Amino acid sequence: MSRKIRYAMVGGGRGAFIGAVHRIAANIDGQIELTAGAFSADPAKSKASGADFFLDPARVYGSFDELVKKEAALPADQRIDFVAIVTPNHVHFPAAKAALEHGFHVLSDKPATFDLAEAKALAAIVKKTGLLYGLTHNYTGYPLVKEARDMIAAGKLGKIRKVVVEYPQGWLATRLEASGQKQAAWRTDPKKSGAAGCIGDIGTHAENLAEYMTGLQISELAADLTSFVKGRKLDDDGNLLLRFKGGAKGVLHSSQISVGEENNLNIRVYGEKGGLEWHQNEPNTLLAKWIDQPMQVLRTGNGYLGKNAAAATRTPPSHPEGYLEAFANIYKNFAGAIRARLEKKKLAKDDPANDYPKIEDGVRGMAFIEAVVKSSKANAAWTKLDV
Repeated sequence: MSRKIRYAMVGGGRGAFIGAVHRIAANIDGQIELTAGAFSADPAKSKASGADFFLDPARVYGSFDELVKKEAALPADQRIDFVAIVTPNHVHFPAAKAALEHGFHVLSDKPATFDLAEAKALAAIVKKTGLLYGLTHNYTGYPLVKEARDMIAAGKLGKIRKVVVEYPQGWLATRLEASGQKQAAWRTDPKKSGAAGCIGDIGTHAENLAEYMTGLQISELAADLTSFVKGRKLDDDGNLLLRFKGGAKGVLHSSQISVGEENNLNIRVYGEKGGLEWHQNEPNTLLAKWIDQPMQVLRTGNGYLGKNAAAATRTPPSHPEGYLEAFANIYKNFAGAIRARLEKKKLAKDDPANDYPKIEDGVRGMAFIEAVVKSSKANAAWTKLDV
């Protein structure tokens, strides 16, 4: 098949942060092209945003419903292949549902939906349609996160005992949403964000990273949520104890009022024979700690890394690869899965094109949010995930 994979974007117009990130990520490897979009709930703003991206005005729509209906009516050699959803959380489910039911694959920003009931309903739609659904938990795209995952899966650390994962930010240490700042406004609004604030926004990234890297699933948790900023309706700080299937224990800390912190996502995993430590602030370094030998420093781009880390790497050692490249790996793999379908090829189980977060991860993320909120309301009572 000698063409790029075509996509449309829902949301992400003028003034939107994450839309630009998605467009850059989709474009990095030259495999995907933005062809259409409904970039805003305001049709005029959507049209203006489409002009910013030099799109055919006929392919710029006033709503996601109009987008999927008109794109589905186009000839097969013109219509889009998938829809990227980059809206606030409350739009994720209706936009994904409409796209899937009109025959389009979906790649959505996280969390998957507004609540767990929607996530389970969406999983049923994905199963019924047989179409692909991906979720941009982009931190799984880093080469050394994949290396750590492979090392753990190969048993190099022995049986996993403890997982410590943290995602502190400081940007909401004041009531920024009252100033009219768009990103703060919707993330702290329960009508748009859902039942959780900080936990839904970045806590789900920490949860997903812990499960992806270790291959273990959280079975139950005890959570203490706080809204420190006066007048804020949703949590801006969370402290959790975790129990994983198989016996491992964990700690998850997620905060948006940790003054001075930027996007300091980090994780430490400890097994019977060794431990691993990775920081997003220094994503090209993975520390491996052993019970009977000195600590190792593993670096991105070197020949001693495994095939999955190599497949996620674009530059030689010491040329930094970061957030945008990791994000691009989600897009690259998702597009590879679509291309395989278009070419009627069956991917091997370990093909990198299969390595992107799926609807099952989306359901787990929403079950995580629901369990955290439920536990916190019950004075941090141990609460099982409803998946």
